Amino acid sequence: MSILVIVESPTKAKTITKFLGKGYVVKSSFGHVRDLPKSKMGIDIANGFIPDYVVSRDKTKVVKELKTAAKKAKDILFASDEDREGEAISWHLAHILDILPKDAKRITFHEITKHAIEEALKHPRPLDLKLVDAQQARRVLDRLVGYELSPFLWRKVAKGLSAGRVQSVAVRLIVEREREIENFKTEEYWTILGLFEKEQIFEAKLHVLDGKKLDKMDLATKDQVDAILTKLNGARYTIGSVEEKPTKRFPAPPFTTSTLQQDANNRLGFSSKQTMRLAQQLYEGVELGSAGSVGLITYMRTDSVNLAEKFLTEAKNIITTDFGDKYTLTTPRNYKNKSKNAQEAHEAIRPTDPAQTPDMVKPFLDKNQFRLYELLSPDRAKENILPTLKVDEPINCTELKPEQHFTEPPARYSDATLVKVLEEYGIGRPSTYAPTLATIEDRGYVERDEKKKLKPKEIALVVNDLLVEHFPQIVDYQFTAQMEENLDAIARGEKDWQPIIATFYEPFKANLKEKDATLDKKEITESTTDEVCDKCAKPMIIKMGRFGKFMACSGYPDCKNIKSINKDGTIAAVEPELTNEVCEKCGAPMVKKMGRFGPFLSCSTYPKCKGIKNIEKKTDLVCPECNTGQIIEKRSKRGKIFYACNRYPECKYALWDKPTGEKCPTCQKPLVYGTKGTTKCSDKECSYKPE
Repeated sequence: MSILVIVESPTKAKTITKFLGKGYVVKSSFGHVRDLPKSKMGIDIANGFIPDYVVSRDKTKVVKELKTAAKKAKDILFASDEDREGEAISWHLAHILDILPKDAKRITFHEITKHAIEEALKHPRPLDLKLVDAQQARRVLDRLVGYELSPFLWRKVAKGLSAGRVQSVAVRLIVEREREIENFKTEEYWTILGLFEKEQIFEAKLHVLDGKKLDKMDLATKDQVDAILTKLNGARYTIGSVEEKPTKRFPAPPFTTSTLQQDANNRLGFSSKQTMRLAQQLYEGVELGSAGSVGLITYMRTDSVNLAEKFLTEAKNIITTDFGDKYTLTTPRNYKNKSKNAQEAHEAIRPTDPAQTPDMVKPFLDKNQFRLYELLSPDRAKENILPTLKVDEPINCTELKPEQHFTEPPARYSDATLVKVLEEYGIGRPSTYAPTLATIEDRGYVERDEKKKLKPKEIALVVNDLLVEHFPQIVDYQFTAQMEENLDAIARGEKDWQPIIATFYEPFKANLKEKDATLDKKEITESTTDEVCDKCAKPMIIKMGRFGKFMACSGYPDCKNIKSINKDGTIAAVEPELTNEVCEKCGAPMVKKMGRFGPFLSCSTYPKCKGIKNIEKKTDLVCPECNTGQIIEKRSKRGKIFYACNRYPECKYALWDKPTGEKCPTCQKPLVYGTKGTTKCSDKECSYKPE
């Protein structure tokens, strides 16, 4: 009989298998095998918030296979990721296999290398129920907030909205930044640069005038600058002082999840979700020719800047061999973790082998995998060297350059800057940054501007203001950070999880009940106008839907006249926009109109002909079934978005989940987005299901 090792990913299983030998069998659970039910809250609030976990329908086959493998094994090792989520996965697996937590054998490792796996096998431990409790507390807390507050928003604002303990705080940050930008008043200021010649041309900025140091706003007008230029033109210039001093440039600390997402966004333009997907691929293993599947980087969900002694020793030996002893440190440089809740036992993100340069693995990586792996390599900066200068030496000014500037409002958040602020506030954990950004975009709260920065939609402003006024605790930065500290305390065994949930939930539920009874949807989402309905002469009102503001007749449902509102607040043209589309029912031209679910096509002869058609949104994906049509975004009659072949009804291929634009490495079918920013194969029968 062999030893069964269970991991959560098939790619990880493949990489580990080559290190273990014949006495082991490695199986994948494909992520969590149990979770809270989707059809109901699944929490027994009256009896200590006990979760009601169920095996999801798509995991029944996996569970059956694992149970069969467990019966044939002489021992079972749980080897899911080392964080709270990984500990919870192992706990659920132990439960379905009827293994008590104290009897379960858990192994953890920070990198998927032969040495790391061998060391882990030497030190199995029982399940850490403190970590399981922390994960369970987060899951229950997020379910309570989402399941209670989201339906409230449906009743009071618009269908399809969601609220969350971390996502709503992220939306608040984005909304408040947008209002800072709108309220910002631009001011003019000037600078004067001089180009000087000595061996080469170099630039100097005017800092002092008539013995007075110039502040940023001192040169406020062109007239001031012109007067100064009159004095400076034709003047003689000498070197007033020269100061030489050695400077040291310390390398940046090793990468944490947060800083990796920030650098990948700033330097490579990757979203947080894309960065984490690529990092997971590099961690779990990439095929390197004859070497097989190799884990190239350490675990990617971490807030620690620590580095393993073994890695430091290997890196020092390589530096000594390549460059000599003078470029190595006697003792390794130690960095302090920024996060007070950082897991000291964990390690920063780094290459697993310091000798494995980007060029060595480039032939085996796709373009983006390589770019991320290269980002983890040492940085080489260029220095700007000034010419040799002496005090009182005359110097020639070749040009004076006045430059006009205007103060600028704070920039909208990018993925990088939002992650940085969330981390500074102590909101969220390494595992939650990418899913949070994906959620607020997928739920329609934010959109990307021309620079890919995060811009709130109108619905975000309405929902944020509602939560800030009536549920301030949910979107309070300090409260959310304090809750993260409580979860960390649970993980350390310093607090029990049920009392923390109860302390939050009881006043939250009471407040929710009161607001549900007292707040009127019309007061939140409607406002009067001076416009008169051109169909029935009743007043028009501005209403808020999931897709933003629109104008509707106050005589609804007797009169269903609606009008679009442009982004600048003006009313869209009354006349519907004529299109090249032809009505399939009567052959008349179709016009573009605005409905409750957004724009759609309607027969121009309405109400004589009531033919309608969804406006197709292309995805640039070829239909995998007919290999001819294109996958487009459509809406069902109930307004739910789905994705289908544009050759319908000839081809009836369709998906409910949004395609990522990538193909499954196992079956080549489209990969689609799952819950919380994860990805999965669109074919439910396919074995490839990344967490």
